[in-house]
Amino acid sequence: MWIALALAYFSSLGLIFPVDASENVNQINFAHGRSSATVRGAVVRGERALYSVKARKGQRMSVRIVGPEKNVVFQVYGPGTSYKMTNTGLQITGDTLPGAGDADDAERWSGTLPRSGVYLLVVGTTRGNAAFQLTVSVR
Repeated sequence: MWIALALAYFSSLGLIFPVDASENVNQINFAHGRSSATVRGAVVRGERALYSVKARKGQRMSVRIVGPEKNVVFQVYGPGTSYKMTNTGLQITGDTLPGAGDADDAERWSGTLPRSGVYLLVVGTTRGNAAFQLTVSVR
């Protein structure tokens, strides 16, 4: 609780906080011999949950998200994406994949990956809070 209060205080001063990837991005790993994984989570309205997936150019990735209230969506950002917390919220700088951008409200996406590296999956809501199940497959 004291961390939230400290962040609120320093944010009100207009200071910018970089997001530490090791603490705020959940890495999706595939079990040995598997090419897909499912994670469960929840996101509060106005906030986002971040996940990363390492993949190679030419691989095919599929992403699907479901929630009991059908109010959860995602974006997929390519390698080299950066992000930071500002006093106005999470700011992401990078390119999204076609069909999985900010305005797409994607619940399903699949495509061939254009570059090797770490892809950032950003989960948010269209309204209210949301529980979700996110399934990612890379072949």
